[in-house]
Amino acid sequence: MLSQLLFLAILGTASFFFAKRIAVIRRNILSGIDWDGSDRKAERWKTMARVALGQSKMTTRPVAGIMHIIVYAGFVIINIEMLEIVIDGLFGTHRIFAFLGGFYNVLIASFEWLAAGVIVACVVFFIRRNGMALARLTSKDLQGWPSLDANIILVAEVVLMFAFLSMNAADAIAQGRGLPHYTAAGSFPISSMLIPLYAGLTDAGVIVVERGMWWAHIVGVLSFLVYVPYSKHFHIILAFPNTYFSNLNAPAAMDNMDAVTKEVQLMMDPSADPFAAAPADAIPPKFGAKDAPDLTWKQLMEAYTCTECGRCTSECPANQTGKLLSPRKIMMSTRDRIEEIGAAREANGGEWKPDGKSLLGDWITEEELWACTSCQACVEACPINISPMGIILDMRRSLIMEDSKSPESITSMFNNIENNGAPWAFPAGDRGNWTNEV
Repeated sequence: MLSQLLFLAILGTASFFFAKRIAVIRRNILSGIDWDGSDRKAERWKTMARVALGQSKMTTRPVAGIMHIIVYAGFVIINIEMLEIVIDGLFGTHRIFAFLGGFYNVLIASFEWLAAGVIVACVVFFIRRNGMALARLTSKDLQGWPSLDANIILVAEVVLMFAFLSMNAADAIAQGRGLPHYTAAGSFPISSMLIPLYAGLTDAGVIVVERGMWWAHIVGVLSFLVYVPYSKHFHIILAFPNTYFSNLNAPAAMDNMDAVTKEVQLMMDPSADPFAAAPADAIPPKFGAKDAPDLTWKQLMEAYTCTECGRCTSECPANQTGKLLSPRKIMMSTRDRIEEIGAAREANGGEWKPDGKSLLGDWITEEELWACTSCQACVEACPINISPMGIILDMRRSLIMEDSKSPESITSMFNNIENNGAPWAFPAGDRGNWTNEV
């Protein structure tokens, strides 16, 4: 009974802190401006199934993609076993699903093969990240906490899988000795290799190992549950809504700003009074995004969904030519800024008071923004359909339309369009003069 109460207390505590963190993230995301993703539902479901569930974009890089699929499948399928552990923990039973007979044996054997695959994949990922000079995994974007976070998860997954296999090995020994409470059930193709480690123990020692590894596994999984919302690995949850709300428009299509659209419609309306004063209580329109709350909730969700894999940055032509721009850093900076704003808002009773800083300028520089070629290579490369370019475009709009700031080459183009109706520095009547020399 004491064991069951302890299990219930741990389960309840982990669930509480997980739910509390999810509520904070939800508030931070919804602090962004509205965005409508209610259209084309059938296409959205298909996109989510293909990209998030089917991992279709991961395999463009086969080595990392296949290993990620193994870890992903192991995470999802092995956690089916967690249902049995939770029931056993709550009611004091042991292998409650053993009545499934041969099917249960197949399940346990499958879990073990996946656990072995997860261990191998995590070891390879750890070596790739720490022992190989892969540019996208060693850039300054990942220095400090991002690198530590990735390694913590890799080590934790290996430890969890080892605890699971050791639990089964000790369980198999207990079953073989006919110890009370240990139902003869399950097939252990991988954990049987660990039996020599524990075969020399007494009956009490075997039970201590089995129970100790059981507790280590469940406490580890619940600790992982609490940790994940603070980590880049939160994408295991947000990848599904993020891909559902993917931008389904043509890759090169850019959205129009409502404020500009209304101005154009006003200009085209012959019955409209261009000199009419705006209502006294009208809120002046804001063009583009200067700070994180100026972005849409979808863009803020993308920031929390970012896996920090660096595929976007490695494909970015600006980054490849030595420019400062890193699309991954754009997403990480956006997440860091909205986290800071959210923490300040919570500390101030739910009200946000400007702190004199902004995403544009303090986290993301103008040099980074203007380095972007708008080619959308980052969007194409992202395995979960994140669009760093959307954030870049909105902050460029703020620079130009709010602050009247742009590089000289762009300013000249704007002036030419205004004066000549074209980007070139000569009037329309002279555009064909070059043909005189042909």
